[in-house]
Amino acid sequence: MSSSENSTAEGPGRLISHFQTRYASDMSVQILKYQAEPRRTRDTQNLGWSDLWDTDQSDLWDRGKPSPALIDFVEEQRDILPVRHCGRPLRMLVPGCGRGYDVVMLALHGFDVWGLEISETAVKIATAYAESELANPSDCNFGNVEAKTQYKHGKVKFVTGDFFKRDWESECSVDGGTQFHLIYDYTFLCAILPEMRANWARRMDELLTKSGLLVCLEFPLYKSVEVVGPPWGLKGVYWNLLAKGGNGIMRDCDQEKGPEEISKGTFERLLRFKPARSYPNGKGTDM
Repeated sequence: MSSSENSTAEGPGRLISHFQTRYASDMSVQILKYQAEPRRTRDTQNLGWSDLWDTDQSDLWDRGKPSPALIDFVEEQRDILPVRHCGRPLRMLVPGCGRGYDVVMLALHGFDVWGLEISETAVKIATAYAESELANPSDCNFGNVEAKTQYKHGKVKFVTGDFFKRDWESECSVDGGTQFHLIYDYTFLCAILPEMRANWARRMDELLTKSGLLVCLEFPLYKSVEVVGPPWGLKGVYWNLLAKGGNGIMRDCDQEKGPEEISKGTFERLLRFKPARSYPNGKGTDM
């Protein structure tokens, strides 16, 4: 997110204002039609993100390069990754992939990667970026020089679709299978409405193989979970959703309870660490 991502004394930033305006507009229409529908809906959210792409406002969140934390993870923590089946590349999904920086970087490290976006405009931009970058990879895709020639490049495909629906999954089919060995989430969970979080966790469970791995770069952790987004604060949210099986709707006071509570979720935490490198906007709190 840009420096204008959070609410300030002068008012909300551009990104938050964009969605607040859309929600208010939808409510006006609902009142005129005498409908008592929720103000914030998934459709409104999807259209809001698509509009930002169509009006060339991706600068609000675009980082211009793949995640340094993810690069270090795939280069230094490969022993934790699922075992390859019959020598085939691991299948990986990046929902809310944006311009495809992480998708391409992962393919350059030997994964077959699918990038999912709600916007057709984003998919076109990402496809063009991938074609150029795969032909002549930039150094920013690697943590060390040796990695640049160490891996056989995987495949890349970008798909337009709603993560919460299943109609796009057929475009990711390989030998009839549509599940993934790994899924990476960075700024996807923090971009969706809090009331969509439980479904986010359910979909992650559906899309991963039994031995699959969900890799999450937790951001933003410096922001109160009670402050409006996007980006929505996520401190404690991943644990609540994945390990405890909660709905992800948190208050700041919930943080005091800690992760020692009994786990009832469908996910088991294998590793949590503070990356040595990450984007500056994480303010040193990314995990």
